[in-house]
Amino acid sequence: MPIRLLIVDDSLFFRRALREVFSSDPRLEVVGEASNGRQAVLKACELKPDIITMDVEMPIMDGISAVRRITDRCPTPILMLSALTKAGAEATLDALDAGAVDFFPKNGDDPEDTLARSGRRLCSRVRMLALRSQRESGSGGAGAGARSETPPAASEPRQRGGRSAPSGFLSRQGLVVIGASTGGPAAVPAVLGKLPTDFPVPIVIAQHMPGAFTGPFAQRLNDSMPIRVIEASDGEVLRPGTAYVIPGGKHGELAGRHGAYKLNLRAPVADEHYRPSVSLAFSSAARVAGDDLLAVVLTGMGDDGAEGARQVTAARGHVWAQDQATSVIYGMPAAVAKANLAESILPLGQIGAAIGGALR
Repeated sequence: MPIRLLIVDDSLFFRRALREVFSSDPRLEVVGEASNGRQAVLKACELKPDIITMDVEMPIMDGISAVRRITDRCPTPILMLSALTKAGAEATLDALDAGAVDFFPKNGDDPEDTLARSGRRLCSRVRMLALRSQRESGSGGAGAGARSETPPAASEPRQRGGRSAPSGFLSRQGLVVIGASTGGPAAVPAVLGKLPTDFPVPIVIAQHMPGAFTGPFAQRLNDSMPIRVIEASDGEVLRPGTAYVIPGGKHGELAGRHGAYKLNLRAPVADEHYRPSVSLAFSSAARVAGDDLLAVVLTGMGDDGAEGARQVTAARGHVWAQDQATSVIYGMPAAVAKANLAESILPLGQIGAAIGGALR
């Protein structure tokens, strides 16, 4: 049976555009539409869809309030459709805090054109999130007969080390680089929040996220995390105990020398799909930090980070990956683990404390 969707948006034209995109995929079925948050709550509980796409700005009840009520009354995976603006970013991050599982950007100037160009990616994202939720709940309902969207490496592979993380290998001149994609906006704070307040090593974060989102994301982290967090600038000299979020839509490359690191930013070229690239951040960090580097791969679709992890391992650095059970999408961590590059595979809740324990 196909995956059942509920579309929530106050624009009739955009709902029609979404329905057309989803109708092009035989594995998806639109079972209902809602034009405001109140309708969304009622239809979510009545229709029990496998996943909901949700707008933010709507009359009667906004998307953030609807997410909270749906999460409370009839929990369902919710994918926010977000405007590529600072206000859209703030609202989307509020929705993720309220219980939404992920977001997908839409161009505020011409959202239908955005769908025409990225419809296949949107369908893939919807399928992955819905099927992941079904596997978690053991659901045998709608979608149970759908072809699995789990990446080939989704079973927990053999790794170089064990599930427990080694300790005492990172000096105060070392470096930590964290890569994440789908599910990262919740996973990254879960990691940083477990660090000690006096953590002395700089951290670089490569999170797949639009450019309008990374500034508000970094500010939220800075307001709530035990360490300082900022959006990086080009040529940024990395300070101890500070986390630097690479701006969305750009690449971050580590330069300098061991213990005196600098982060350079550059625009991607046409064939560089991941922006920022986790692999590029990892490989450039390996060149300057060598064996005094910890690279952490968190939840995300695709395989970004795998090639960079190979360079970290070749430089005798350390690679950790989030485990399947706690990943929203077990794609990026699975690619690293399948290639036998992960020294440790850890539940999300253990990674932050383990990073603190890595100091010698």
